[in-house]
Amino acid sequence: MATIGMGDIKKNVRLIVGDVPYKVVEFQHVKPGKGAAFVRMKIKSFLNGRVVEKTVHAGDKFEVPEITYKTMQYLYDDGEMYQFMDNETYDQLGLSYEQCDEASKWFKDGVSADIIFYKGNAISVAVPEVMEFTITDTPPNFKGDTSSGSKKPATLETGAVVQVPYHVLEGDVIKVNTVEGEYLEKVK
Repeated sequence: MATIGMGDIKKNVRLIVGDVPYKVVEFQHVKPGKGAAFVRMKIKSFLNGRVVEKTVHAGDKFEVPEITYKTMQYLYDDGEMYQFMDNETYDQLGLSYEQCDEASKWFKDGVSADIIFYKGNAISVAVPEVMEFTITDTPPNFKGDTSSGSKKPATLETGAVVQVPYHVLEGDVIKVNTVEGEYLEKVK
């Protein structure tokens, strides 16, 4: 199995800490005036979505997890798990609420998502980075709401809430960055 060291730490690098696969979400190389250089990083668990901080020193080695992705279609929430279907074999797979964590607020019928497998077991899900949603609820515009930086909350068809410009209205279709949870643009 491949290993990585302190110099290989970058955003989105995957590594194993303990027996848990993680992904680097933030890192900072630190070169103090006295002593050896080190890396401070925030890593996110593939298993439960928790983010932890870790300091890496020269000589520390980590194994790279063998993670595979399979595109599957979201079907429904059965009350205990989210159900997905393999588009090739039509097999169904259930993932718990904890495994889906943040991605679940972007689930809508028929959306394709990447199911993440580690050691042959489904451990998490990743939705597309940019998706289109219909706004189901947002406050109306008021005369004078033309300042360029102002935003208002909008509830999407999935129940997620994002901040949108004042010109966006209920019923509009918008593009959203699902990683940051931010409005990108109105779909024509």
